[in-house]
Amino acid sequence: MKTFCRNLWKDTEGQDLVEYALMVGLVAVAAVAVVPAMATQIGTIFNKVTSTLSSAAG
Repeated sequence: MKTFCRNLWKDTEGQDLVEYALMVGLVAVAAVAVVPAMATQIGTIFNKVTSTLSSAAG
């Protein structure tokens, strides 16, 4: 049993997969945090462009 636990502790197979999964999770959390703020700013920009084009056409 002691040998099994020691081998399990030293085993690094699959370590890369866990690291990539953690990175993907971090990117997903960051995207969820940033997207709502960006959506508001982009909406404001489109509203300004629309009002500028409307005043230039009229």
